[in-house]
Amino acid sequence: MKRHVWYSRFAKSVSRVCGRPIVFVLALATIAAWLITGPIFDFSDTWQLIINTATTIITFLMVFVIQSTQNRDTEAIQVKLDELIRATRGAHNALLDLEEMEEAELDAFRARYEALARAARSGGAGSETVTGSPEP
Repeated sequence: MKRHVWYSRFAKSVSRVCGRPIVFVLALATIAAWLITGPIFDFSDTWQLIINTATTIITFLMVFVIQSTQNRDTEAIQVKLDELIRATRGAHNALLDLEEMEEAELDAFRARYEALARAARSGGAGSETVTGSPEP
């Protein structure tokens, strides 16, 4: 577990820094400088290759950094939601850890909640209660 801590910290830091407006401005300035140098290098293949290679490498690496921070954030949100469900009176513990269910099981829960919502909006059977069992 500890051997991955450095990467988690690194990814979080990079993600935080790269999400700032100044980094976007620096990226725009880099593109502007590249465009300005185009006539100097006669828009050569090497001139084009430099920006293509740089952007490809940066994009490739950023995909992993962003995915790592996104996964971590999503897991934290799921744990917080699970705790809210667990601690709320009247909540259904069957909803805990839904993200681990198979697609068909998840679809059954979604269909049940959609039916509860339709009934509540239309004033039909079961609309007098705010909650209903999610059990499919």
